[in-house]
Amino acid sequence: MSNLKKHGFTEPTPVQALAIEPALAGRDMVATAQTGTGKTLAFVLPIIDLMAKQPSNSGVRAVILTPTRELAIQISEAFSQMAAGTPVRATVAVGGLSEHPQLQSIRKGAQVLIATPGRLCDFLGRRLIDLSRVQMLVLDEADRMLDMGFLPSINRILDAMPTDRQTLCFSATLDSSVKYLVETHVRNAVRIAVGSTTKPIEQVELHLYEVEQDRKLGLLERMLGQEQGSFLVFARTKHGAERLSKTLSREGVKATAIHGDRSQSQRNQALRGFQEGTYRVLVATDVAARGIHVEGISHVVNYDLPQAPGDFIHRVGRTGRAGARGTASTFATRAQRADVALIERTLETRLERRQVTPGVPFEEEIPAARPAHRHVRSFSPRGRSGRRA
Repeated sequence: MSNLKKHGFTEPTPVQALAIEPALAGRDMVATAQTGTGKTLAFVLPIIDLMAKQPSNSGVRAVILTPTRELAIQISEAFSQMAAGTPVRATVAVGGLSEHPQLQSIRKGAQVLIATPGRLCDFLGRRLIDLSRVQMLVLDEADRMLDMGFLPSINRILDAMPTDRQTLCFSATLDSSVKYLVETHVRNAVRIAVGSTTKPIEQVELHLYEVEQDRKLGLLERMLGQEQGSFLVFARTKHGAERLSKTLSREGVKATAIHGDRSQSQRNQALRGFQEGTYRVLVATDVAARGIHVEGISHVVNYDLPQAPGDFIHRVGRTGRAGARGTASTFATRAQRADVALIERTLETRLERRQVTPGVPFEEEIPAARPAHRHVRSFSPRGRSGRRA
C-alpha cells in the first residue's frame, strides 16, 4: 500500500477492483478490458502478495508471459516499483539482450520470471530453467501472442509447469484462438469483462482525414505545428517508419523510430527518450501498438492504416489512458474507403470526418534539407608527381 501511494495509485481501476480479490483467493481468471485500464497491476499485486509468503530463494514460482520485449521490460519496471521493500525479486527473459545476466538472476533465486515465449522456450530446450514448481502463470496480451504465432511455444511452456497452477489470462480482446487456449489450459475460471473489447475507450476522440498519399507528410507537419503534446505515429512498414522519422528530424522535429530492424538497445533508447520528452514524435510499427504505456501521449496518428481492424484498437489505446483524454487521427486515401468502412463496422463506431485544410503541401513541395558536403577522395593510380598516371 505504501508503494501504491508513493507512485500515485489511490483508487483501483474497474478491472483491478474486479480482478485482484479472486486472484488473491487463488482462482483462475480470464479478464478482458480495453487498453489503458490498468491490467498490469491487476496481476502484479497478487503475485507479489503470493511470492512474499514463499522462501526468498525458492526458485521460479511465478511466470508472466508477454508478447514483446518492450512490454516485458515495462512490466518488470512496474513490478520493481510495487515490490520495493519486500523480499520478492523478478527478472526478465527476453530476446535481443544478453542471456547471461538473465540466467544469473534466475540462478540466484528470482521468484518471478517475466518472459517472451521465444526466449523462455529456448531456455527450456537447453534445460537452463526449471518450471516444475511454478504456482502462478499470467498470460498477458494473450491474443497478441497468438497473433504472432506463439501457440506452439506457449503449449510447450505450459506443459513444463504443474497442472494445478493458478492461471490468469489477461487480454484486450477474446477471439476464437484465445478461447481455445482458455478451454485447454484454464480451470473453472472467473470471467471478468470491463467495457467493450471491440471499441476504443470513450476518452479518445477519433478523427478521419481523407488525404492523398503524398500530402500525408504535410498534414502531419501542420498538426505538429498547430497542436501541443507528444505524438505517437504508426507506419505500416519498418522502412516507412525509419524514413518518416528521418524526414521529420530533417525538418527540425525531435523524432525517433521504433521497429523490428532496430537493436534492443536502440528500441529502449527511443522509447525512453520519448517517455522523458527528448523526442516529441515516436514513429512506430505495430511492435509498439500493444502494452506500451507512456504517460500523457496526447495524439496518436495512423499515418498508414493498420493491417487488421483489431490493431486499430490497440494503436489508439496508447492515448487516453488512465482516465486522461486523447485524440487519434487516421489518414486514409480515397481508395481506402472500404478499409475504413471495415474498421468502423468492426468497432461499431464512426470516425469523425475532418477536412484537410487548404494549403497542405504535397511532399515534393516540402523543402528538402541540404545534404551535408562530403569530401570524395580518389583512389586512382597516381604518378610520382601526384598527377594521375
